[in-house]
Amino acid sequence: MSAERPAPRRLVLLRHGRTAWNAARRVQGQLDVEIDDTGHRQAAAVAPVVAAMGPAALWSSDSARARQTAAYVAKETGLDPTYDARLREYFLGERQGLTHDEYAALAPDEFAAFRAGDFDVVPGGETAAQVAGRVVAAVRDLLASIAPGEVAVAVSHGAAIRDAVPVLLGWPVTERAALHGLPNCGWAELDRADADGSLRLVAYGRTVS
Repeated sequence: MSAERPAPRRLVLLRHGRTAWNAARRVQGQLDVEIDDTGHRQAAAVAPVVAAMGPAALWSSDSARARQTAAYVAKETGLDPTYDARLREYFLGERQGLTHDEYAALAPDEFAAFRAGDFDVVPGGETAAQVAGRVVAAVRDLLASIAPGEVAVAVSHGAAIRDAVPVLLGWPVTERAALHGLPNCGWAELDRADADGSLRLVAYGRTVS
């Protein structure tokens, strides 16, 4: 008789709450922008839902908008967040701070590719491979910190999560084209059976509404 498989480790990748720059369609990248009133309401609403999953670990990007969102989850769960720079959003060079209209006027072809999800076109910015690589490394460390059957939460950013998920599943990062960016305080769920260490996508784009 084969031994019973251990319960899978579960992972929740949660995007931060809305910022005024999100609402204004301004490129944030790694600039430190705080969540706005809507973002606070979103974080307050999602935190009890995440807490109901019974997480054993809470990690977060060290960007202000992620830390503020993680604070709501921390309050509901009693967990102390661990801040990890590897969970940050893309660094987007000199395009950070531009509105979408400004970006489109400055470099229309580049902006069209950017809007289609190809951030590799941004001069001086990080590539998808670089971002996915660092986020995946952080997530693997996070999962290693919990026991089989436990849940880990990572608060990160829309494009960073979108581009890390395919790599976590063992696909090329270019498969991100099949995914859309998560809404603010939307989340993805994955799990990993210890038998082979592979991750499985359970849900993508969940929200409290």
